[in-house]
Amino acid sequence: MNRAFVPEDRVVHPIEQESFRRLRARLDTSHFPPLTRAVVERVIHSAADLDYAEDLVMDEGTLERAHAALHAGAPVVVDVEMVAVGITRRGTVCRLKDARSGPGLTRSAHAVRLAYEEVGPGALWVIGCAPTALEELLTLDASPALVIGLPVGFVGAAESKAALRESGLPAVSNVSMKGGSAVAAAALNALLYHLAAPASKEKS
Repeated sequence: MNRAFVPEDRVVHPIEQESFRRLRARLDTSHFPPLTRAVVERVIHSAADLDYAEDLVMDEGTLERAHAALHAGAPVVVDVEMVAVGITRRGTVCRLKDARSGPGLTRSAHAVRLAYEEVGPGALWVIGCAPTALEELLTLDASPALVIGLPVGFVGAAESKAALRESGLPAVSNVSMKGGSAVAAAALNALLYHLAAPASKEKS
């Protein structure tokens, strides 16, 4: 196991250690750069789905900048409480309870507006449930440090993630319609847990 993936003060349960050992026995992830590898492995671990290794789309340089922002204290915004519950070691902003739907506006989209009013630019956005939340974020001048856009569903999920990639915003996404709160939280946790030096100074 690459020790860079685990902060010194985080105790890893033996079941988790064994799970990652078995994952790596079935899938060679050593060719990925460090942060990409961390995200890929933790997402796969959260879903027991090896196909994410080919489905996820991200860039190591983008992850390095997002990692720096996250560990410098940038706020983390989530679309639903299920994502918030899955994120450990960091508080999050979720305004879904305060949001209201209206003509042409879903509750999830309104929650994104409220959250942006609260945190402003430079946040990390973690969207794992609602495609309309991701679509709304793309209409704002949010200047995010990172958008983890992994909503799930048969309606709008794949399309919203394609729009995210086309937007040019710093992002982690996937091509297919699958995703969900657990995998979105896992992608953020991968960056939280990784306290190593930049990729140029680290070996897998």
